[in-house]
Amino acid sequence: MNSVASTSKVASTSKVASTSTVASASERVGGGADLSVTADPASGEAMTADDELAGAPGTADEGAAAAGPATLDGPLPAAAFDLLPDAVVVTDAAGTVEVFNRAAARLVGLHAPGAVGRHLSEVLPLLDERGNDWWECSAASRELPRVVGQPERRLTYAAPDHDRDFHVTVRFTRVAGRLARVCLSLRDTVGRERLERNRADLVATVAHELRSPLTSVKGFTATLLAKWDRFTDEQKKLMLNTVNTDADRVTRLLAEVLDVSRIDSGRIQVRKQVVDLAARVHTVVGGKVAAGAAGPERFVVRQESDLPEMWVDPDKMEQVLHNLVDNALRHGAGTVTVVMRGRDGGTEVSVADEGEGVPESNASRVFTKFWRGASRGNGTGLGLYIAKALIEAHGGTISVGRAAGGGAEFRFFVPAGGPVFG
Repeated sequence: MNSVASTSKVASTSKVASTSTVASASERVGGGADLSVTADPASGEAMTADDELAGAPGTADEGAAAAGPATLDGPLPAAAFDLLPDAVVVTDAAGTVEVFNRAAARLVGLHAPGAVGRHLSEVLPLLDERGNDWWECSAASRELPRVVGQPERRLTYAAPDHDRDFHVTVRFTRVAGRLARVCLSLRDTVGRERLERNRADLVATVAHELRSPLTSVKGFTATLLAKWDRFTDEQKKLMLNTVNTDADRVTRLLAEVLDVSRIDSGRIQVRKQVVDLAARVHTVVGGKVAAGAAGPERFVVRQESDLPEMWVDPDKMEQVLHNLVDNALRHGAGTVTVVMRGRDGGTEVSVADEGEGVPESNASRVFTKFWRGASRGNGTGLGLYIAKALIEAHGGTISVGRAAGGGAEFRFFVPAGGPVFG
């Protein structure tokens, strides 16, 4: 009986010790660099202990008790903060800077050693959306024992030369309800603004490109339904062919949007198999002729050497070829020449036209999203962006230059590859 009780006591003690150790480590990191938030970032409200406990009941109080004043009030390993990728600033309860890591120094443009020992409002004056000093306005939150931090919000750094905006997350570390340290994480707004701008551009482009075909589909279908008996069979066929063409255009647009979404999120899936690339080229060109995009006299397809056995994704290779040929037909002129040649353990394919070509100054922008050149013709400006991503997903490369006929020449290389087992 005593043996059982002793074993139970040892297990209980071990469990408490383990929990205390983990909680102590968590609080030790939280005192300097734990920047996670559980509240809604859009609310702008301070986080309380209840917000944290909702995700992990019991750990906050146990961690604070286990860590003790020696851990939370002791000196911080400033060198460890320099290893963090994010900008981190740590102050004591009075606002004196204790840590100003290298990422923060680069982001703000200050000398890190010169910032330590000075007040935060002097080193990093932050203003809220109303232009008020953030340190003074957050005094009430710092004094409330149950408030553990503030969710991410946009604050303005009143720099000597010009103002800059940062996304700032704040963490309050307390010992027995008393404020010990304040930890700030700063992130530049440029990257997020660029992402939001790209999303807005994508929405605007899709809305613009959808308006024309949907208007046509709606107009012709409404006309046919209202006046079916008044049209001849030829007129009905013409209208239905137009509706079919516009429906295909909408389908392609939606497919491009889905492709861009997969590319941006890194979710491209390549299903490789043995593919006759020359046959795929002839299929794409023949499809353009059959669809009436161009006559057969406008295409020249040439194979200059034997091609190796290619292990690629057939659908994605066809999509690349479709995008490049469409680009040549839409923005180029004259004959569209497709040349295939085997080299360096792979296949190189070039698609050239006889139009105005791409200026050297724009060569680096051709494969970016929404680029449509000076013509600003039809299209979303996503085809070449998608083509580049699909080629790179196969381990290949793609470039643009000037063709022999004076137009643009897009050239891509794809390694032969092979089956992957296991």
